[in-house]
Amino acid sequence: QVQLVESGGGLVQPGGSLRLSCAASGRIAMLNVMGWYRQAPGKERELVALVAGITSSSGTDYADSVKGRFTVSRDNNKKTVYLQMNSLEPEDTAVYYCYANLKTDYRGDFMNYWGKGTLVTVSS
Repeated sequence: QVQLVESGGGLVQPGGSLRLSCAASGRIAMLNVMGWYRQAPGKERELVALVAGITSSSGTDYADSVKGRFTVSRDNNKKTVYLQMNSLEPEDTAVYYCYANLKTDYRGDFMNYWGKGTLVTVSS
């Protein structure tokens, strides 16, 4: 059983900052790409940021709307991914979901896993 547990969401004023964390636990043999998606009310889930794992040749990938404001990072020892969000805008209001692509067995396939989400509200 794999669990992704997010923390750090909340209410912040426009222009403020928040830092999200997501810790992966359970049966994890190989941890590949990790990152964040978000879903605003009435909209589809969208990519926010990804950070590469052991099988990817690229570093990070960001949605155009967050480039220069958000920074994704990871601590492989802690199996944790972070999202530092600066200069937050009301349009960033959404439920933020942690994402991880991983293997639970070395002989198995990489699979996608999701956290339950943490709400970020940007409002004055």
